Amino acid sequence: MAEKILSLEELKGQQVEQVLQEVAETGEALIVHLPGGGVIRIAPVSSLRPLPTLEGIVPEGWKDALYGSPSR
Repeated sequence: MAEKILSLEELKGQQVEQVLQEVAETGEALIVHLPGGGVIRIAPVSSLRPLPTLEGIVPEGWKDALYGSPSR
């Protein structure tokens, strides 16, 4: 993931909504260096694709066969 590095001074004057929208649109993480030496990372979260629907059948009694008492 690409990153953009800025100081807190460089961010002054920008609206929070604008900064967050830019991160979301570009997919680029934003690293902010604070004056006291701290660092904050703002990164977009990728959305998960839906799980596929698989064709097939589940046989009757499958659960009992797997979790039933062991045969002796």
